[in-house]
Amino acid sequence: MPALAVLQAAGTVDAVEENLRRLDGYAARAAAQGAEVLVTPELFATGYAPTLVAESDGQSVRDALACMARRYRIALVGSSVEATPDARHITASLFDRQGAELTRYRKAHLFGAEEQAVFAPGDELPEVVPLLGMGVALGICYDVEFPEFVRSATQRGADLLLVPTAVPTTGDVGNRPPVHTYNAERISTLLVPARALENGVYIAYANHTAPGFTGLSCIASPYGTFLGLAGGGEELLFAGVDQAEVRRARELNTYLTCRRPELFG
Repeated sequence: MPALAVLQAAGTVDAVEENLRRLDGYAARAAAQGAEVLVTPELFATGYAPTLVAESDGQSVRDALACMARRYRIALVGSSVEATPDARHITASLFDRQGAELTRYRKAHLFGAEEQAVFAPGDELPEVVPLLGMGVALGICYDVEFPEFVRSATQRGADLLLVPTAVPTTGDVGNRPPVHTYNAERISTLLVPARALENGVYIAYANHTAPGFTGLSCIASPYGTFLGLAGGGEELLFAGVDQAEVRRARELNTYLTCRRPELFG
């Protein structure tokens, strides 16, 4: 039975009610197909447009997500804006099947001038909480591109990372030969499975759809292989996860036990 579902879909900016209705339908579908947890894209409910949604009511979004989790008896990861007296943050929340918010994480690595202009970075590492018989941590988009972020979560007990993301399509840069060009699609196809392999963890990575975003949402195994890889359009990915496979992967690929942090300061 697939324990894990990842949603790839486009959230429309300034259409919170519409986006939540669509998300409700996907949550119902994921639960009906046996998923125990659903991961959704970064700022899906508001649409991803940092300067336009920074003042959105994140609490009302989180309340709606909690209701969905409770209605369909499925754990749910959703992203929202969190306001504090001093700043606003991009966050991800994990709700359990009863709609209780198990943990909330503030995005630590803000991507680009638009996010940095209106949001403050979080200064705390994500908690590791129990779910699906394993340790689970949240990340958001750009976070997973930093090796230290995933390694830190792993060292603190994470076996599975749940990552809402919004990776914009950048295309190749300049008129250089293809070997020297950059394409954001490589985040999904190269970096995410590499992070999974080098730490022996599952990673569920939920992106918005093309055009405008790269799509390519994925579920990577602790062996660095794809259990699911989306194309460019709307899609639900499903996969099973197993803590025993985490143990086997770490026995085969001994990066965690052979590393020598004392050499690097």
